[in-house]
Amino acid sequence: MTYLERKVDWFLEEWKSDPDRKPLIVRGPRQVGKTEAIRHFASRNYGSVIEINFVEDPRYKAITADGYGADAIVRSISLIDPSKRFVPGDTLIFFDEMQEHPDIATALKFLRIDGRFDVICSGSMLGISYKRIESNSVGYKTDYEMRSMDFEEFMWAKGHDHGVADRMLERLVSASPFSRVEMDVFSSMFLDYCTLGGMPEVVSSYVDRGTFEGTLDMQRQLVLDYREDIRKYAQGMDQARILNVFDHIPVQLARENKKFQISKVARGARFRDYRGCVEWLEISGMVNICRCLHYPELPLKGNYDDNKFKIYFGDTGLLVAMLDNEASDDLRANRNLGVYKGALYESIVGEALSKSGYDLYYYSKEDSTLEQDFFVRTRDSLVPVEVKARNGTAKSLRTLVSSDAYPDIRFGVKFSAGNIGSSNHLFTAPYFTAFLLQRLLKAYDNGDAPLIDNPDR
Repeated sequence: MTYLERKVDWFLEEWKSDPDRKPLIVRGPRQVGKTEAIRHFASRNYGSVIEINFVEDPRYKAITADGYGADAIVRSISLIDPSKRFVPGDTLIFFDEMQEHPDIATALKFLRIDGRFDVICSGSMLGISYKRIESNSVGYKTDYEMRSMDFEEFMWAKGHDHGVADRMLERLVSASPFSRVEMDVFSSMFLDYCTLGGMPEVVSSYVDRGTFEGTLDMQRQLVLDYREDIRKYAQGMDQARILNVFDHIPVQLARENKKFQISKVARGARFRDYRGCVEWLEISGMVNICRCLHYPELPLKGNYDDNKFKIYFGDTGLLVAMLDNEASDDLRANRNLGVYKGALYESIVGEALSKSGYDLYYYSKEDSTLEQDFFVRTRDSLVPVEVKARNGTAKSLRTLVSSDAYPDIRFGVKFSAGNIGSSNHLFTAPYFTAFLLQRLLKAYDNGDAPLIDNPDR
């Protein structure tokens, strides 16, 4: 399939240009495109690429048996495969599926000190064993967290140039509505993205064929692979409980109150028995956790209730794959999201925020209907973010913005199917611009986006 350009491509080029570069560890969930991106980069930058896959060829797990020094590693690899060429200054050693042999992390220090060869490691479940990897290589590595494709990368895959996001951002900064053509094109493309998710194999098939044919089967196979990962890597934990949590995510997101309730997972289920299961899924990269704030105020970190949270998939394509057949068919054929409309749009916006680097927070006031989907921040302000699946007023958002009880909040942001607008301390933007929110708020902090806030409360 066609290689799809990714943002990691830029990072890898920058890493290569650093004369003081350290071994690189690319972390991320299964099937987000780590191996393909590293191979693409390697083929363009090195005369010799030594790829070691600890899953496909377990013999290489023995390369550390005689020591972790560079000479010992090179000698052991050469014994297994004498055809591999180690050219000082022009060789990349690529250790793939590192989670199968985390002990290789100890060798990174010695390969770094030796300096003859560049080293990149990659794996799909590294978060689960990362404490061991970290302790064995601290100070001698660089980390990069890779996710599935965001909407900007999806637009590149569809043939749009790199300036498309900048032009979108200009609209947001100046609060200038998109044209009718722009709204139609971007909204349609975004719904395709919601349907497909951002897994490169799925997107590549869609781009090459021009249809959704076969994409649902790919998504469902990925769900099966994730379930297999849970069985394989959840050592010392109750795998059945982790699978129960994983399987209940779509059901609980479809409810009006999207808070994840452990009591709904199994009869007699108690939170203390499942806390580790939720943490395991988060560390694995399979899900994003959105935590409930104690109160809508700064700072955000530490200001949340450990026992209250929502769970979204790390890639919304997983949610689509787990819908029932009727809902999935309706989505692809008729663009109808049914009861999952709110779940899908809230998930995709949460995913966009997470991929931008935000931690996810929401707020639900006890004994009240006040509930807010997400919160982010500017340099000095707390910003509530609403995702409207249907037309109507954002009552909770307006309350947070207008009430003197929340002094850290000066304005709010609402994502909907509508166009750009700004009034009464509320900035409205289309769903498809959610990936640009961090850049918009940075422009606000720099004084370049004055229209999203009126200083008079």
